[in-house]
Amino acid sequence: MLLYLLSIVAGFALLVWSADKFVEGAASTAKHLGIPTLLIGILIVGFGTSAPEMVVSAIAAMEGNPALALGNAIGSNIVNIALILGVTALVAPIAVHSSIVRKELPLLLLIVLFAGVLLYDGALSLTEGMVLLAGFFGLIGWSVYSALRGKGDALEGEIEEELIEHAMSLKAGIIWLAIGLVLLISSSRILVWGAVGVAHEFGVSNLIIGLTIVALGTSLPELAASVIAARKGEHDIAIGNVVGSNMFNILAVIGIATVIEPMNAIPAEVMARDWIVMLVLTVALIVMAYGFKGREGRINRVEGTILLLAYVAYNTYLGLSLAA
Repeated sequence: MLLYLLSIVAGFALLVWSADKFVEGAASTAKHLGIPTLLIGILIVGFGTSAPEMVVSAIAAMEGNPALALGNAIGSNIVNIALILGVTALVAPIAVHSSIVRKELPLLLLIVLFAGVLLYDGALSLTEGMVLLAGFFGLIGWSVYSALRGKGDALEGEIEEELIEHAMSLKAGIIWLAIGLVLLISSSRILVWGAVGVAHEFGVSNLIIGLTIVALGTSLPELAASVIAARKGEHDIAIGNVVGSNMFNILAVIGIATVIEPMNAIPAEVMARDWIVMLVLTVALIVMAYGFKGREGRINRVEGTILLLAYVAYNTYLGLSLAA
């Protein structure tokens, strides 16, 4: 048991560090190759912060644990909105200025609803996994289009500041990109092994482990990025990280895991409990970020507290369901 717990802690630590270096290396390399700043922010940084979920879920699926992969994806979306934006809003209220982020929010809602349609029958087939991946590539195409058309957007200035702050040579960028990727894969294998071991020791389902421990761990890069961005006043990066990551989690993370190992018997509580929580939080995020009746789109400290309480309530419910 101790070895399993140590592997989870070590896996988390290495995962967070390697994900950060992977994103920095990828962003710097892309900048040297002349890729537009906004595209780096929307695509590379968004993809990079979801890399832990993608790798962990892919490895879990390859090792015959698709429930852990599904729980990781849905749980990460819940963590991203309720915990990460909740904590970030308490550190510094988040104002939404970017028109691109505003356009992504309704798209995120549509993706969440589409996921519900696929999950409704209690299974995810190979074909449905391929449809999700097709949607992911479509999202990438839309992101490229938005980045090329969105010159002057508030998000562009914030990304440019970050690239200047973390500037490195092309050689260093490629090296850190490679090192980050290798360690990302290695740490994910360690984490999955430990998580599955703990689940078996305590008699807890892989789904619950994915929804809680693994989801929290793989979302730590988003937490660090969003809190740091909010403290710097880079509000659109803070919320953009979460919105982009949540779209990638559904389309790419679930899609990749399903293509590797189709899910023929998804527990009924995924649709009745976890998907509904994800949907409600997504709708709440849209209401807060858009603003209505002349109110500027923002997530203030009161709303951040509500999101945090929702996260605590959800995890408390999961805990009570295990004890029942």
